[in-house]
Amino acid sequence: MHQIEFKDLAIFIRIADSGNFHEAAQFVHLSQPALSRRMQRLESLLGTALFERTTRKTWLTPAGREFLPKARRMLEDFELSVLGIKDMASHQKGKVTIACIPTAAFYFLPTVISNFNQKYPGIRIKILDVSANEGLECVIRGDADFGINMAIAQYPEVSFTPLLDDPFVLCLRRDHPLSEKKTILWKDLEPYKLITVSKDSGNRILLNTALVERNVQLNGFYEVQHLSTSLGLVEMGLGIAVVPRLALPVNESNMLTFRYITDLPLKRVIGVVKRTSTSVAPSADLFINMLLDKWIT
Repeated sequence: MHQIEFKDLAIFIRIADSGNFHEAAQFVHLSQPALSRRMQRLESLLGTALFERTTRKTWLTPAGREFLPKARRMLEDFELSVLGIKDMASHQKGKVTIACIPTAAFYFLPTVISNFNQKYPGIRIKILDVSANEGLECVIRGDADFGINMAIAQYPEVSFTPLLDDPFVLCLRRDHPLSEKKTILWKDLEPYKLITVSKDSGNRILLNTALVERNVQLNGFYEVQHLSTSLGLVEMGLGIAVVPRLALPVNESNMLTFRYITDLPLKRVIGVVKRTSTSVAPSADLFINMLLDKWIT
């Protein structure tokens, strides 16, 4: 790896971002043949092809997609060593990519993003709002600098720093019979049609495990892919749903309300997920520190 020139990494990243050798050549002030030779040399050093090309289109090979986040980190580490972290943070035109479960994105990120943007206006933020399993894979593969996710099964590839306990609640219409009850027990849900998310969802796995432990059999009648869809069906009066509190809208004017389930309550833990094998990029580390300062008291 020591033979790789940092200019080649910058060129590789530019081509990957633009999908265009000609545009990348103009940007780095090289002729296109010279740029192509540099990429051929980089591919030779790595022992694999990074790009596939037609006359009209350029895209990354699987090896190229895997190498891209590593190239970004290598280049950023180099810039950090030259500029120093304060200098780099104020001058860098970089990007922080966060894989965040959708229910947590609105809760955790807006305030921190606003403060971060004011302090480091040159660093862009990209949010991958994906499921828990997808988000975990994004972090492990290096497609995201870090993740905000629920604590699911332990993976040696990642570390987890908890931010918040998010309880599961009963979501129902304001005119539903259960809304009259002061105390909701799991058994109270059995007579009603339950709207669930898909079986491979992290939330569904948690719920199913809890129901087995509590010896409760609910009437799973509808299955959807997204929590937002389940809330829509509840609002239409088609059933009830057991969802994380963070998934519920803050708007008090709609027909939805919620109740805590008081016997053997269920919760999920939301936190920051980072790779254990490699250090986080400096710009992402700045964001994580700001996030932890905001949410860990």
